[in-house]
Amino acid sequence: MSESPSLDAVSPGTGDTELRSGTAARSGRLGEGPGRLLVLLYGVFTVGAASRSIAQMITKFDQAPLAYVLSAVAAVVYTFILVSLVRGGETARRLAMGCCAAELVGVLTVGTWTLIEPSAFPDETVWSDYGMGYLFLPLVLPVTGLFWLRRARRA
Repeated sequence: MSESPSLDAVSPGTGDTELRSGTAARSGRLGEGPGRLLVLLYGVFTVGAASRSIAQMITKFDQAPLAYVLSAVAAVVYTFILVSLVRGGETARRLAMGCCAAELVGVLTVGTWTLIEPSAFPDETVWSDYGMGYLFLPLVLPVTGLFWLRRARRA
């Protein structure tokens, strides 16, 4: 007869705190620990990019349609990353990694495009000039996100 672990083995005053404060990745919680800062920043960028692109598409879409659509695409990518970080788990981590990679490609592509051919963008996007209008956070966020998500996989 083998003994199975008892639920009483972890008393509320001791080990249960250790379980909750363990590595975020071990529990599948991508938005805990340093991931909280990513959740905060992606939340701000989701709201900012979405509200800005919606307002621009409603009021002046004909002035710079490409820029406004790209800002809306950025908002969608930010939303997927935000939801994945909050949800946690391996599937969410993989989705977030794919979205962070897509975001990085977008920032590098649009950033380079705006430097080579500025006339293509009569108005800025979130990713214009590598996110210079946003303190280069659109360039830093996907790189940081990829590092965090890669670390979460190993833990």
